[in-house]
Amino acid sequence: MKTYATRAADIKREWWVVDAEGQNLGRLATRIAHILRGKHKPCYSPHLDVGDFVIVVNAGKVQVTGRKLDQKAYYRHSGYPGGLRRVTLRDQLQHHPTRVVEAAVRGMLPHNRLGRQMFKKLKVYAEGEHPHQAQQPKPLEIK
Repeated sequence: MKTYATRAADIKREWWVVDAEGQNLGRLATRIAHILRGKHKPCYSPHLDVGDFVIVVNAGKVQVTGRKLDQKAYYRHSGYPGGLRRVTLRDQLQHHPTRVVEAAVRGMLPHNRLGRQMFKKLKVYAEGEHPHQAQQPKPLEIK
C-alpha cells in the first residue's frame, strides 16, 4: 500500500453559487470556508489549496441573530494617533454589504499565505446577479 499524496496537477476546481438571502451569517461563512479549503473533497490536503470557487449573491440580505446588528462592530485604524474607526454591523450592511461576508469567511480561513490564496477564490456580490455565468456554477444549498 502506498500513501496517496495530492499533487497540484490532480486538483480539479468547480464553481459554486450561494444565495445568502435569509441565511445566518455564521453558518453561511462556515460552509463557504469549508468549500474554499476543499475539505469536502476526498483529495483534501492541509498544505495545498484544493478548494473550489464560491460565488455569493445577495450578500446584503444576510441575517444575524440577537442584537448583533447594533452590538457587533468592525474596527480599522488609519495609522495616525486617534485614527481608530468603529463601524457597526448595521452600518456596514447598508454601505458595504460584501465586506460583512468577506470578513466572516476570512476569519475562518488559515491566517497565512495559503489562506490568502484560498480567499482569492471567493467572489461576493451585494445583489442577485454575478458575471460568472461562463463558469457554469452549481447551486450550493446551505441548510
